[in-house]
Amino acid sequence: MNRLGWLKSTFFFLIIVVVLILFWEGYKLLASPDGQYLTGTAQVKVGDERVPGPLCAGIGLCELKLPVRADDRSMPPIKNMISTIFEPPRRGSNEILFTILLRASLFTLREAVTGFLLGAAAGFFLGVAFAHSGLLERGLLPYVVASQTVPLLAIAPMVVIWMGGNWMSVSVIAAYLTFFPVTINTLRGLRSPQPTSLELMHSYAATKWDILWKLRVPSAMPYIFTALKVAATASVVGAIIGELPSGIADGLGRIILNFNQYYATGPERLWAGIIFASLTGMTFFLIITLLEKFFVRHRPADAV
Repeated sequence: MNRLGWLKSTFFFLIIVVVLILFWEGYKLLASPDGQYLTGTAQVKVGDERVPGPLCAGIGLCELKLPVRADDRSMPPIKNMISTIFEPPRRGSNEILFTILLRASLFTLREAVTGFLLGAAAGFFLGVAFAHSGLLERGLLPYVVASQTVPLLAIAPMVVIWMGGNWMSVSVIAAYLTFFPVTINTLRGLRSPQPTSLELMHSYAATKWDILWKLRVPSAMPYIFTALKVAATASVVGAIIGELPSGIADGLGRIILNFNQYYATGPERLWAGIIFASLTGMTFFLIITLLEKFFVRHRPADAV
């Protein structure tokens, strides 16, 4: 990607961030003081009496409830979230929340990357096997699809019990979410070459191995990287969910769970944890995107 492309992407990302912030704060401005109704539609306390709001008295729009409560507990101000990140999470602590969340994000990212590599490898080899054997595809692909219908929250505790609750068990849970999109897209990509290209390879007496690595895999690269970008964010989600029953205290999952227990007294800390979890997934997605630009854009034109 050239410099102009990077500038456009960065500018577009900043616009999205600004729009989200404006929507967040604007939504709160539209709410009544209790955060439950649209401003002007709820009753207002005047002295010792409660009178209809101006919109209610004027056009009959009374007590119009907002879809999401907009008080400071449900939707903390953005400035409070930012200031909380640079403050200690509890009294007597010399470590600011930013450092704690950054360390937890790196730990969770390690689990996610390990699971991503395991799941991507498994998905690639399954896709290759299915592409070369219709019998394997008909026999195993339905079970691969069915595996994704099992709730992750039901599988995670079992994996943790089987593997002892270490960080590798969390990576296995992340791999569970990763392998499926890679399998399906690898299979589609390996079957994407034109019949004329396959006939040309056969005319040169190319072996299946040659056809795989010189034709099918290069043709499948855009499909595979599309799946890898989906799998990258899914692996972070799987790692966070896997940390919940594992008892691992170093990752984002446990931190988010702890902050959720104290949400009533410090909602900003939970939102800060959610922001860091999102940034972790976005960072991993960006890394895969950069790899895609390198491998796909820099591929010779006659590679397929």
